[in-house]
Amino acid sequence: MTEQPLRILGLSGEYRPSSKSGMMITQALSIAEAAGAEVHFWDCDKNPLPFVGEDGCWEHENVKAFQELASSCDGFLVCSPEYHGTMSGVMKNTFDWLYDKHVGGKAFGLMCTLGGMENSNTLNHMRIMLRWLHAWPVPEQLAVGHVKEAFDDHGELANAATAERLNTLVESVLRTATMLKSES
Repeated sequence: MTEQPLRILGLSGEYRPSSKSGMMITQALSIAEAAGAEVHFWDCDKNPLPFVGEDGCWEHENVKAFQELASSCDGFLVCSPEYHGTMSGVMKNTFDWLYDKHVGGKAFGLMCTLGGMENSNTLNHMRIMLRWLHAWPVPEQLAVGHVKEAFDDHGELANAATAERLNTLVESVLRTATMLKSES
């Protein structure tokens, strides 16, 4: 019997994959794919999730597809911009559609982008939220400050040390997801 590759889902706290958070996820998923993972990206621009509580939202086709995809994945790479000291509304609404039955016992790699100085506010808020979902954020995390200058013309991280930290984070998610998958 051949072992199935890890399934990794990328989530961005911005609507466009070309946004800075989208670029972080694209680069992280590329690293995971090169390591043999099957990668998926939920594009909130093409497949928007309604706000939790809107009329008919519980039966929305995008919600059902998103929850199904999340349930089928072994690990997650997520990145949110930091707005006013916390994750974006897009990121929070995305997480609001996930429950323990979708992500409990699964590995998460956390990243954030900031216009100014690096800090851990958004990362800490995501960790707290994931604890309530019984998920496992890996110890490695990445905050990229001064994000307008952080990427080169090809959408890659311009700073080699930051790119190496991203590699380490993705490797940790893959290693942790493998461990957690073998225990389930």
